Amino acid sequence: MVRTPPSRDARQAAPDTEVIFGEPAVVEAVHQDTQLAHTLKPRHLSMIALGGVIGAGLLVASSTAILAAGPGVILAYAVGGLIVVLVMRMLGEMASASPETGSFSAYATRFIGPWAGLSIGWLYWWFWVVVVGIEATAAAAIISGWLPAVPQWAAALVITLFFLAANLISVKSFGEFEFWFASIKIAAIVVFIIVGVLLILGVVPNDTASFANLVPAGGGFLPYGIAGVLTALLPVIFSMFGAEVATVAAGESEHPQAAVRKAVNSVVWRILLFYIGSILVVLIVLPWDRITAGVSPFVTMLDVAGVGWAGLAMEIIVLSALLSTLNASLYTASRMAFSLAGRGEAPRALRKVSRRGTPYAAILVSAVVGLLTVILNYVAPDYVFSFLVNSTGAIAIFVWIMIAVSQLRSRRITGAEDSAIRMWGHPYITWAVIVALSALLVFMFFAGPTRLVEVSTSFVVAIVCIVAGLIVQRRRSRETAGRG
Repeated sequence: MVRTPPSRDARQAAPDTEVIFGEPAVVEAVHQDTQLAHTLKPRHLSMIALGGVIGAGLLVASSTAILAAGPGVILAYAVGGLIVVLVMRMLGEMASASPETGSFSAYATRFIGPWAGLSIGWLYWWFWVVVVGIEATAAAAIISGWLPAVPQWAAALVITLFFLAANLISVKSFGEFEFWFASIKIAAIVVFIIVGVLLILGVVPNDTASFANLVPAGGGFLPYGIAGVLTALLPVIFSMFGAEVATVAAGESEHPQAAVRKAVNSVVWRILLFYIGSILVVLIVLPWDRITAGVSPFVTMLDVAGVGWAGLAMEIIVLSALLSTLNASLYTASRMAFSLAGRGEAPRALRKVSRRGTPYAAILVSAVVGLLTVILNYVAPDYVFSFLVNSTGAIAIFVWIMIAVSQLRSRRITGAEDSAIRMWGHPYITWAVIVALSALLVFMFFAGPTRLVEVSTSFVVAIVCIVAGLIVQRRRSRETAGRG
């Protein structure tokens, strides 16, 4: 028996059904997007999209990637950027047809099954609530360095409560904070690139800038071979995670379809300019072996330029990046929890919305878990907190694989007839991305003890979420059969 997907009119006329594995399944008629405030403006979405891929991973952790691969790190950034562009294209195909707050989690439920949407949604929620604690702790460390009289735990508490209040007030207040924090990050990267170009051109006198730094004597472009590029690819991939937040926020924008289309189409130049462009400039200005692990390569570059206050400037910029990520983490986690509740894959209490259109219950729960991770960092940093951090190590790859599989299924079911964006080279490129990401997971098992712990812990958390998803799906199937 051949099953045909329902028409667009049929789907609109029957909002209480979804197509799952080609079968019509009854779901709870909850349209969570209509309950939320659609007050995010285009400038908010633009900065959320831009800021989503710029954080401490680029500003500081890029030093680790450079030391792992040498000048060949450019290949790692090019491959990582290509994967992000392709994943966003897949997500954009689904999101442009149906922009939802649940984004890829909602699409996984619709096109793969409730188990998939629930498991990947909760994994994503888990990732961001842990990040709330990580970012709050890191930001508090910077503030305590400036103000030694302020205990680090107190600074972390104040920071988290501040952004909790901002998210509770309205989605527009979240958008405003993110707009200005992202603006600081973007302006900083642009300034770094301009200074770097001036150093390369000799406008700013220096003794290090040379294109020969890309192919240094004694090691060449790939001093550690392809293995070094693959090792660098892991921190590069994780530093780029977050681009998909723009599709989550699009559900609360004034013009969701246009917002999704703009975010997806702009991701290419964002990757080229802010990642590949900035790192390329650094590698031309400085010999790669002068980079210090844990020290921002941009600070080292500014030191060469004679900017004595480079360290303080970078601390301010990194602080803004940390606060931006914390703000976005709390927002993203709460919206994912809210979307899961709307589909019956999370407690119904998380669907409660304030008069201003903010999902206050989901925000509070996400913030509380974030605060608990901050507390655990001080109570048991070597055990519990390290487990929490490691449990998020491979989630980015899990999420991107699920997006790719959902896009394959969506084409088979709907044909992407309502999509303003189409994935290139379907289905071959989609399959290539799935294979590449799966291979990266396998590589993590052999990339050293730290990566092994990360991927193993992440798999444990993922299995728990998948089992929970299968239980919910079986229960839903029984309820549907009982009503039939």
